[in-house]
Amino acid sequence: MPAEYTRTDQFRGARIHQCDLSGLEIRDCDVTGLKIVDCYGGNVSLGGSFERVVVNDVDVTAYVEAELDRLHPNRVLAREATSAAEYRVAWDAIEKQWEETLDQARRLPEAKLHEQVDGEWSFVETQRHLLMASDAWIGNAVLEEDAPYHPLGLPGGGMPAEASAKLGLTLDATPTLDEVLAPRLARMATMRRVVDELTEAELDRVCGRKPADPYPDRQYVVRRCLTVVCKEETEHHRYAVRDLTVLEADARTE
Repeated sequence: MPAEYTRTDQFRGARIHQCDLSGLEIRDCDVTGLKIVDCYGGNVSLGGSFERVVVNDVDVTAYVEAELDRLHPNRVLAREATSAAEYRVAWDAIEKQWEETLDQARRLPEAKLHEQVDGEWSFVETQRHLLMASDAWIGNAVLEEDAPYHPLGLPGGGMPAEASAKLGLTLDATPTLDEVLAPRLARMATMRRVVDELTEAELDRVCGRKPADPYPDRQYVVRRCLTVVCKEETEHHRYAVRDLTVLEADARTE
């Protein structure tokens, strides 16, 4: 079984020379300053949020972002919304894309929706994560609800298990798609109400809470919270559609 390293800084500043790194997977890590020089191989995949990416001395950052925006135009709406009207337009587009994608997913056997493609979240796990994102950034931070976190919510990999437990999350749950969609669609309806009632003054209101205890102590304004939710929705929709394509192809050959 391959070695696994979690929550360690032993590789910070390390130099790896003439080693077999085939199949190496780096996940949920800070890779600032990562340099890969004079290496070789096939099927190299890089994904995440990077300020600048240079491949063979060519800065490809702008190209990659532009291509993603072309393929997934709702990313632009989510990223660039600044007014109440623009947030409503962004959420309109997000609702529409998920309605279509949920219809697509329901045509697959339930078991397929629990399969992970290349180690990524399954379709059901993606819905659980978006449920958590809405609970944290809208239910807790913006609306300050008494009990904002649904137990089926799934946080990002960076949240420690003990912090998840304090929020009442059941990480090892195995719900069906419909069981997740009940609270998930309710949260989407809440977001609909928030953006419909949104005013320009409300956008700059400082929230009384941060999204969850593990988050940094800083000011969180409504505008930032709405942007985070919209960006989470569009990025994870992109991943979900990518993986549904693989699952559909698998289903046809079974």
